[in-house]
Amino acid sequence: MLVPTLPNQSSVMTPGRPSAISGGAFSPTRLARMHATLERHVASGHTPGLVSLVYHRGREHAEAIGTMAFDSDVPMRRDTIFRLASTTKPITAVGAMILVEECRLRLDDPVDEWLPELRDRRVLRTIESTLDDTVPARRSITLRDLLTFRSGYGEVAFLAPACPLQQALVDARLPLSEWPFAGTPDDFMKRLGKLPLAFQPGEQWLYHMSAEILGVLIARVSGASLGAFLKERIFEPLGMADTGFYVPGGELHRLPVCYGRDLVSGELVVLDQAGGGYASRPPLFESGAGGLVSTVDDLLAFGRMMLVNGGGPRILSRPTIQLMTADHLTPEQKAASPFFDHFWDVRGWGLGMGVITARNDIADVPGRFGWDGAFGTSWHVDPKEGLVGVFMTQRRPDRLALSPIVLDFWTSAYQLIESW
Repeated sequence: MLVPTLPNQSSVMTPGRPSAISGGAFSPTRLARMHATLERHVASGHTPGLVSLVYHRGREHAEAIGTMAFDSDVPMRRDTIFRLASTTKPITAVGAMILVEECRLRLDDPVDEWLPELRDRRVLRTIESTLDDTVPARRSITLRDLLTFRSGYGEVAFLAPACPLQQALVDARLPLSEWPFAGTPDDFMKRLGKLPLAFQPGEQWLYHMSAEILGVLIARVSGASLGAFLKERIFEPLGMADTGFYVPGGELHRLPVCYGRDLVSGELVVLDQAGGGYASRPPLFESGAGGLVSTVDDLLAFGRMMLVNGGGPRILSRPTIQLMTADHLTPEQKAASPFFDHFWDVRGWGLGMGVITARNDIADVPGRFGWDGAFGTSWHVDPKEGLVGVFMTQRRPDRLALSPIVLDFWTSAYQLIESW
C-alpha cells in the first residue's frame, strides 16, 4: 500500500516520467489525511482502486490505491488507463476551438454545410408532442449551439422520460441509455437527422448529444477521423501518449474492470471488462461525448495547457480559453434545464465544459472549470489557484449525482493548498 509523500518526493512515480515537483514542501499531515480519506473508500468496498493527482504551481502529488478489480491483486498504478466517459467532452471542445482559431469554423455560422443531415430542422411544438407535431426551426444550428449544448438535441429523459421523442431516440439507439453507439458517424447523423429537435436552436440546454454531433463535425471539417485529428493536434503535442479511443492490445493489462449497480437488481455488476469490452478495440463511432481513455498524467498535461501560463505547448490562445471557460447560459435557461439536484445553484456551462459560478463548498471556487465522467473520473482546472486535479476510478455512482469519493477528493485537494 502506498504511503503519503514526504517533502520534495512524488508519491508514485511512473518509469520514464520525471517528477514535476519544483520546490516547496507538501504538508505530510495533510497528505496523510488525503490518503486516509481515499483509502477509506477503497476499504469500504465501493471501488477496488483509484488513482488521483493534484498539481499546484509546479508541485504535484499522486496517489494509487487498491487493485485493478475486486477479484484481482494487481495494484493500481500511476500509469493505469481509465475510461473517461464524459470527461471526454472538454477535450472534444478544444478540438473544435482549434478549427475556430484557424478560421475553418466560426462560432455563429450554420453547420449545415458540414452536417447536411441537420439542415431544415423541424422542432417539437412541446416536449410531449408526437413526432409529427412540429414547427419549423427559426434558424440553423451553429457551432456555438453545439458547444453550449443548446442545439435542440440532447437527453430529453431529464425532462420527459416517457415522451415520444425519447422513445424514438431509444429506438434509434442514440441516447446515453444506449451508449456507446454501434454504427458509423454517418449512421449516427442519418438516424439523428430523421428526428425533430426538442427545442429551438439556442433556446435551452440539454446534456450530451451536442458533443457527439461536435465530434462528427470536427472529423468532417478536418478531413480526418476524430481520433486522428485529436492525436495530431492535441495528444502528440502535449505528450498524451496513452489517450485515444481504445486501449491497444499490448496495453490492456493497464485497463481496470469497470463496475456499476444493476438498475433493476441493485447488485454490483461488471459494466465493461478489461479485455473484450468496448475500450479494448477501435470503435466504428469515435464518441466525442464519452469515448476517450486516458491516464492521470495525460490529463494533467491537458490541464496545464488550459491553465493560463500553465506551461507546455500552447494548443489554444489565452482569449480562446477564457471564452471557453466563461458561463454562457442565462438564468432562465438554467431554470428550464433540469440536471443533478441543485446543479445550477453554483454552476454554469462554458464551451464544452462546466464552470463554477458561486462558492458553496470548499472546492466550489468561482472560475474553476472542467467536467466529470459517469465511470468515476473527474478533471478540473482552477486558474486562480494554479491548480489541476485529476481523479480516476472505474465505478459508476449509484445515483444521478457526483459520487462521495469524487467530492471527497476535491475537498482533500483544496485542503492541501492551505499549507503550501
